[in-house]
Amino acid sequence: MNFVFFSPHFPGSSTEFAIRLHEEGATVLGIGDAAYDSLDPRLQRALTEYYRVDSMEDEDRIVRACGFFTHKYGRLDRFESLNEYWLETDARIRTDFNVYGTKADFVDNLKQKSKMKDFFQASGVDTVRFLKNPERESAAAFIEQNGFPVVVKPDLGSGASMTYKIRNQGELDYFFHTRPQDIEFIMEEFIDGIILTYDGLIDQSGIVRFQASHRFDQSIMKVVGDDDHLHYICLDHVDPEVERAGRNILRAFDIRERFFHIELFKSNKDGRLIALEVNMRPPGAWMTDSINYSYDVDVYSLWAKMVVHGGCGDPPSGHYYTGYASRKDRKHYAHSHQEIVQSLGDSLVRYDEIEAVFSRASGNRAYQFRAKTLDEVRGMVAYIQEER
Repeated sequence: MNFVFFSPHFPGSSTEFAIRLHEEGATVLGIGDAAYDSLDPRLQRALTEYYRVDSMEDEDRIVRACGFFTHKYGRLDRFESLNEYWLETDARIRTDFNVYGTKADFVDNLKQKSKMKDFFQASGVDTVRFLKNPERESAAAFIEQNGFPVVVKPDLGSGASMTYKIRNQGELDYFFHTRPQDIEFIMEEFIDGIILTYDGLIDQSGIVRFQASHRFDQSIMKVVGDDDHLHYICLDHVDPEVERAGRNILRAFDIRERFFHIELFKSNKDGRLIALEVNMRPPGAWMTDSINYSYDVDVYSLWAKMVVHGGCGDPPSGHYYTGYASRKDRKHYAHSHQEIVQSLGDSLVRYDEIEAVFSRASGNRAYQFRAKTLDEVRGMVAYIQEER
C-alpha cells in the first residue's frame, strides 16, 4: 500500500499513526512544511520519502508532490491527514488522483454543521434545533420559539472557535454588530447537558472494529470562552444508548474505513441523547491515549491494521476509567506538581505540556491518570485542579 500521509508531524499523535502504518508494511510517503531534520527520528525511519512544501495551503505544490510520488512509487492507495483542518484538501487530492476515500463532492457534509443535521435526522437521532445564516429578523423569530440562551457558531469549522453563548438581547445585538461578514454562522438552541462521545474504527465494509466513549462534564465553549482548565474521562464501557445512536449515525453517513469521533449531548432536562457533531478523524486532546490506557490497547496499531489489512482482530474490553485534567498558567493551584505526582502514584500515566495552538481549549499542561472506578478518577481531577 502506498499511503501518502499529509502533515505526518502535526499534531503529535500523527507520528504514532505513521509509525504503525510502516510497521504493518505500508509504504508511507510524507508531505509537510517542517524541515526533515526537525522530524522525530522515529517518524523519519517510518517514512519511505518526505516531500517538504513551504506552505500546506499551496495545493498546486501538493499536487506536484503527489505526481512525483505516483511517478516514483506507482498508484497512490490512500491520502490522509487525520486532521479536521485538512479534510477538504484530503478530499480534493483523492478526487484528482482517484484515491480511495471521501471525495470532494461529499466532504462538505462532514464539515458544515448545517448539512450534518440532515444526516442526523436520517439516522433517527434527535438533533439540535438550528437556524442557518441568522439575520436579525429570523433570529428574533427563532429566539421567540426557543428562548434564550442560544448558541451561535460558524457553520464551517471545528472546535469552539468563534462560538458564542448569547443570553439576552444586548448580547445578540453585539453579535450582529461585530460578526465577521465573510463567515456563515448557524444559531442553535442551547442544550444544558454533558457531552458523551462515540469514538472508534469502522472498516471498509462498514463494520465497527473498535469503540470507546468519553464523558465531558464541561462545555468546551465555556472552557475556551473563560480560558478555563479542562477535564474529561474515557469510560471503561460504551453506554448502549450511545452505541445505538453512534452506529445509526455512521450508517446514515455511510462512513467507511475511518477513525470516527461523534459528539452527543445528554440533556440534563429530560435525559434525551442529541446529536451534536460528527468528526471523521481521531479525537484530539490526548483522547487516543485515553483509549489506550482504558482498554490496554494500541489504537494507532488497530487503525493501521484495519487500513492495511482490512481488519484488526476482536474488539477489546475496557478495564479502567482514564482521566485528563489540564492546568492554566494564569491560575493558582492548591497542589504543586510534585504533590500531584506523589498523590497519584502509579495511577499517573502521563504529564506533559500542551502545544500552544491547542492550549486555549486543552490547557497549558496536563495530567493523564487511570483507576478502576469513576469516583476515583473524579477525585484525582478535583485534586489536580483545586485552586487556592
